[in-house]
Amino acid sequence: MNAIDAPITQLETLTMKAYELGLIYAPRLVLSILTLLIGLWIISGVTKLVKASMVRSKVDPTLIPFMGSLVSWLLKLLLFISVASMIGVATTSFIAVLGAAGLAIGLALQCSLANFAGGVLIMVFKPYKVGDLIESQGHLGVVKEVQIFNTILLSPQSKRIIIPNGATSNGSVINYTVEGKIRVDLTIGVSYLADIDQTKAVLMEVLLNNDKVLKTPAPFVGVSEMADSSVNFAVRPHCLPEHYWDVYFSVNEAIKKALDKNDIAIPFPQRDVHLIQA
Repeated sequence: MNAIDAPITQLETLTMKAYELGLIYAPRLVLSILTLLIGLWIISGVTKLVKASMVRSKVDPTLIPFMGSLVSWLLKLLLFISVASMIGVATTSFIAVLGAAGLAIGLALQCSLANFAGGVLIMVFKPYKVGDLIESQGHLGVVKEVQIFNTILLSPQSKRIIIPNGATSNGSVINYTVEGKIRVDLTIGVSYLADIDQTKAVLMEVLLNNDKVLKTPAPFVGVSEMADSSVNFAVRPHCLPEHYWDVYFSVNEAIKKALDKNDIAIPFPQRDVHLIQA
């Protein structure tokens, strides 16, 4: 064999080996890809079926997206292990590698694991549920979903807010819905020349005439401060959480009209300028 024939022989050998490997692994690869695609489609259907079944069973709406996400992740993990086995990766070796890498993965995904644990705590202790108006991490909104890792809020400005479950479970959460009512805090300033009793009566009448203001607990009106240019009244009606903004805006508007009708002045800052000639 001369120097020219040797590379050709090696190339033929490599080509034959590649051909043999192709005959062995090509069908497996095609089958594994088909299995992966079909498996993902089936998992999507199963997840929807689980959610629909929970809806029919009248399960707590907060639990439905959480369990749906959990089922989806578990089934996908099993699917990927099965596909790896079909390609030729030893399942026992694959699981052993996952186990050995568990610590490293755990360290790398500390935040994700904390968020998952936070989601479990939210499911168990239920500080809030879907539909509740809450405030957490400086954000106010209605709970739309509690997922495996995150809680989804819809703000009054129709913004979608995603808050990690770890933050909500370890931080403070204000739930405005759980008590079934919420107080609207307003401060109304009137002139020092206004009669206090008349002003209180006018403000209280506005609250009593608003059909979204709760009768129990009774609305409150009282003098809260003697300010620089006004006597400030604390106006404190209660309403249902979902009526908060309706009451806030409608009461403000009605108060302005009522004060004008009764000739009760609303002061505004004024400044007197004196010119002194040198």
